[in-house]
Amino acid sequence: MARPQEFTTDAVLHAAMRLFWRKGYEATSMSDLLDATGLSKSSLYSAFGSKHDLMLAAFDAYRLKRRQDMSRMLAQGTGRQGVEAFFHTIVDDAADPEHGSGCMSINQAVELAPYDEGVRRRVEEDLQLIEDGLAQALARGQADGSIGRARPARELAQLLVLGFPGLQVMSRAGLSSSRTSDSLRLLLALLD
Repeated sequence: MARPQEFTTDAVLHAAMRLFWRKGYEATSMSDLLDATGLSKSSLYSAFGSKHDLMLAAFDAYRLKRRQDMSRMLAQGTGRQGVEAFFHTIVDDAADPEHGSGCMSINQAVELAPYDEGVRRRVEEDLQLIEDGLAQALARGQADGSIGRARPARELAQLLVLGFPGLQVMSRAGLSSSRTSDSLRLLLALLD
């Protein structure tokens, strides 16, 4: 008779997600994963397959949460308030030791996407979802008058998506908060 599962998938995925997010895929060893999840090697392989499969599942869990968070932020107040809330949260999270590992999607884009088709597809999908969410909030802002109409909402969204990884890298690299804030102010000036 098989032993009952003594862990929750969500808890294991969260622990693995935090580890891959902080250390990256290559620097995360199986020993690290076993320590972080509390699973035996056989339980981990039985439940999740390979290290790569676990990373993809953890990455997908991260992406789902971030998508929900992004939708909530972009829906705040006027279109401008939503876009500003989204970008300020990015900068604030990157400066917070709990979230100071940057955006897991951007981290994966740099580390694995050039060599891993599954990761590349996920990163491309994430960037498109961010662009689409921003375009909707920007169009709402143009309609409510909180965002200028010098450029179409889709073009503005594309420009803002270019700034998203830059803010992540600046924060993760430990540049001063004043420098990051100045860069954010310049990026958000596109909304005028």
